[in-house]
Amino acid sequence: MKQTTNTILMIRPIRFRKNEQTAINNFFQEDLNLQNTEINKKAQAEFDAYVFKLRSFGIDVIVVDDTVEFNTPDSIFPNNWISFHENGTVGLYPMFAENRRLERREDILDELEKKGFIIENVLDYTSAEEENIFLEGTGSIILDRVNRKAYCALSPRADEELFIEFCEDFEYTPVIFTANQTVNKQRMAIYHTNVMMCIATTFAVICLDAIDDKKERKAVLKHLKEDGKQIIEISEAQMHNFAGNMLQVHNKKEESFLVMSQAAYNSLNASQLAKINNHSKIIASSLKTIETCGGGSARCMMAEIFLPRI
Repeated sequence: MKQTTNTILMIRPIRFRKNEQTAINNFFQEDLNLQNTEINKKAQAEFDAYVFKLRSFGIDVIVVDDTVEFNTPDSIFPNNWISFHENGTVGLYPMFAENRRLERREDILDELEKKGFIIENVLDYTSAEEENIFLEGTGSIILDRVNRKAYCALSPRADEELFIEFCEDFEYTPVIFTANQTVNKQRMAIYHTNVMMCIATTFAVICLDAIDDKKERKAVLKHLKEDGKQIIEISEAQMHNFAGNMLQVHNKKEESFLVMSQAAYNSLNASQLAKINNHSKIIASSLKTIETCGGGSARCMMAEIFLPRI
């Protein structure tokens, strides 16, 4: 069982823009004073440069183009609707925004099978949408695959009961808490766990200030420490620069990398960078347009593929 993979699925956007349906509870999204076509063009350029950079470090990136058939402004963030596991199981997840439900595509599974990946089983949670219950994949769920623990900050997009069901199905121990950010002087739920924490093989990056409840904070720390993770703490300001939205990957030489955006990298101080570099090299790429309009960053754009291969 490995914590990281060297194979990533990424979706190249066709109609990227600020999604008004997700802006309701994604407080990271902002307006850009540009035409949507211009925003999409900039996002495509950032996407292509990011893919090029990952591949240059030996990461296997499978790029699938978004379809022109649907209006899917957030298709660039596939990790919310699908997850791929070592036992050949695929998870499909219920999405809060109706236009994000159109991102789920059977043909992507066919494409992966053509490339020699083995899909044994699909666990489909999407019927929960009918009851307005959501759990947005590895946006909502942070997996410690080696220690079989799953961390989830509850929010309008992460339902507790459905999360526990996921943990039973995939055999993870649930670690449940609430994470907040300050919006107009009020504490509001952070929309996805993966913007405030990242679990790597030997360390964890986490915004502990977001966990207001001291007992919950203590419990999360206890789990991370008992599994031998070095805690690298980030501030709420750094979290707003997407310093929590990182993913550890490896290449074919088994070299390990922590992937983040340039904004995230620039927000980190020398001591935090030194701690990360003790464990992993860093890959940073500029994702300014995607972060501003999409309210997601480097980690959200990568769906990790752990499926077995023929």
